[in-house]
Formats: sequence, C-alpha cells, structure tokens
Amino acid sequence: MMEPVILTVNGTDRHLFVAPHRTLLETIREDLRLTGTKHGCELGECGACTVLINGVPILSCLTLTVDATDAEIVTIEGIGSISRPHPLQTSFGEHGATQCGYCTPAMILTAKALLDRDPSPSEQTIAEAIAGNMCRCTGYVSIVRAIAAVVEENQ
Repeated sequence: MMEPVILTVNGTDRHLFVAPHRTLLETIREDLRLTGTKHGCELGECGACTVLINGVPILSCLTLTVDATDAEIVTIEGIGSISRPHPLQTSFGEHGATQCGYCTPAMILTAKALLDRDPSPSEQTIAEAIAGNMCRCTGYVSIVRAIAAVVEENQ
C-alpha cells in the first residue's frame, strides 16, 4: 500500500505516493531524479548518501521517506549549480578534493552543515565532522584543505 507524502526538497514541495518501506535515498534518486545523492553501502557506513534534513547531515539510506515528511531536505543539487556553484563546490575543485567525485556531494553537504553551525572550525574539527564520509581516493587531506580554505575566505 502506498502512502501519500509531501517532501520539501531543495525548497520545493514534492507530492508523492511511496511504499512505507521505501528509503529516502531511493525516493530522491529514483522518484525525484536527483542523482547527486549517491548510492553507497546501504548500511550507513560510507556516508555517500548524506543529505541535509533540517540542516543536519542524515544518511538517506537509513531514513524512511515517510519519516522525512514535514522536514526541509537539501541535496547537493540544492546548494549550487554549474553556473553558480556554492563556495565549497568551487573550493573542492580548486584544491583537487574531488578525485572520482563519488563522495564529493556528501562531503560538501557535511561541510556545509558544519560551517552553518560553526563558521570557524579548526582543521581537527573539520576532520572530525567529515569522518563519517568515506573517501577511497584522496585520503582526506585535500578535502580538509578545501573546507579550511572556505573558512579562511569567510574570515
């Protein structure tokens, strides 16, 4: 049986009918076609599926769509575009923090949540904030450098 839900995704209300067991990851990628949210381990271990719910990084693979009703959901598509990238997106590119790019959307959203609550985090705080997001390419040095550069630009 399908349930009606209204999701607010990237500032737009989306009216859907979803199965109660459907994850937010499945809904975002398959129903809403927002493929910037990546499908990773489905176990909550890699962080690739991270989205912001009410400003907090959440693993969409472990969240049921029906539980996200009435929440403000932000995906990577909601913070910037190719013509107007978010400063974190620009910095990741400038500092070589993207490599294969699979973890990049989740890293950027996690960094955005950090900077929204703490505009001047230390590199240690940045490293701790992104610890739940696995990167198999860069080893995190470039990622921390890219986030720290945005912090420095905002000072």
